[in-house]
Amino acid sequence: MKVQSNSSIDFEVNGGKKLSGTIKTNFSKNGSVGLLCASLLNKGKTTLHGIARIEEVYRVIEILESIGVKINWINQNSIQIIPPVKFKLENINVESAVKTRSVVMLMGPMIHFLKSFSLPHAQGCSLGKRTIAAHTYALEDLGIKIKTTNTSYEVSTKKIKPADIVMYESGDTATENILLASALISGITKISFASPNYMVQEICFFLETLGVQIDGVGTSTLTVHGIKEINKNIEYWNSEDPIESMMFIAASIITDSHLTITRVPIDFLSLEMEKLKRMHLKYKISKIYYSYNGRTKLVDIEIFPSKLKALEDKIHANHPGINIDNLPFFVPIAIKAQGQTMIHDWFYEVRMIYMNELNRLGANVTLADQHRLYIQGGTPLKPAQIVCPPALRPSMVILISMLGAPGTSILRNVYMINRGYEEIAKRLNSIGADIKILK
Repeated sequence: MKVQSNSSIDFEVNGGKKLSGTIKTNFSKNGSVGLLCASLLNKGKTTLHGIARIEEVYRVIEILESIGVKINWINQNSIQIIPPVKFKLENINVESAVKTRSVVMLMGPMIHFLKSFSLPHAQGCSLGKRTIAAHTYALEDLGIKIKTTNTSYEVSTKKIKPADIVMYESGDTATENILLASALISGITKISFASPNYMVQEICFFLETLGVQIDGVGTSTLTVHGIKEINKNIEYWNSEDPIESMMFIAASIITDSHLTITRVPIDFLSLEMEKLKRMHLKYKISKIYYSYNGRTKLVDIEIFPSKLKALEDKIHANHPGINIDNLPFFVPIAIKAQGQTMIHDWFYEVRMIYMNELNRLGANVTLADQHRLYIQGGTPLKPAQIVCPPALRPSMVILISMLGAPGTSILRNVYMINRGYEEIAKRLNSIGADIKILK
């Protein structure tokens, strides 16, 4: 299946409209790409439900099809995956591979089927220096050799073995990669300083469905009881995206709206909601129910128009804590809060620099350095024309900020947004936004 991306799409945003009604949280972007890579471990047929129809997923599908995997959409968000008798990494779709950092997650599965292979360097979002040291160091502990050239990663194995691994960095994709590698290594592999994030838990739940025992799911220490082979026909549901839930919460705040967001993965938004409560946001949370995977806890959150007050403390992300991808959404929230807010993005070198674009919409954002922003809240927003920065979350922050700026704004080249959000203009319009797609 070849899906062409169109980088020339723009959004025309008629801002200043109130949002209202109910919007459902979609399935997770990061869960979708991780599960697609994880399915390669299974020699049987894998049916995945809840796969997001987004550009990032299309790129991963193009990569998998190019190396021999048969993939069929069986309905809007369900997909069937049948692995080949032999993977053909030499045929990899380089054009698609360089567009997504998810390609590095092929290392974990592929070491079990090929003695040596090459993967092109990936790009994805431009957020500053992003090495794969956490991947390579941990994989080396398992007996995998990785040589980095100017254009590719050369991966080879002689004898792979279980190990006690201390993650060089508590990265999400790195932890996923090591889980995928260790799942088919007989014996016990212990992963210390693992990421406990939602997409990592999704991979753990999926591997458990495949018959791999994993102790410590949801903690920073994972123990994987590896098995020799996986060959079964299974079905699995991906869970909802907490980052999308946070985006809708921020959109309701920037537009002073009364909005209900359903199917919110609350375990990955609990601190965000605590911070918002301390900023005087009025909201109600429903009783807990479960996602289709039977494991992820969900709630519905009803947001009410509120007069927000800036926190005296800085707002920053951490493991555990505010999710690193939720942090940017506190920028438009801080624009609405009376007083000064400091946001510290210690994780990425350049992501906060993109927030300077919000000043064109009338915000009062001061960049202290590439990691720290000061936002003077309470300034009225105005329309502007802005080109999407080369990063997903900052692009989305600009879009929802335009919703709070009365008048007509233009957001150019929205491919970055389409990487991570399915039919977002249509869905925002369904709750009262006025966004036109310009091609």
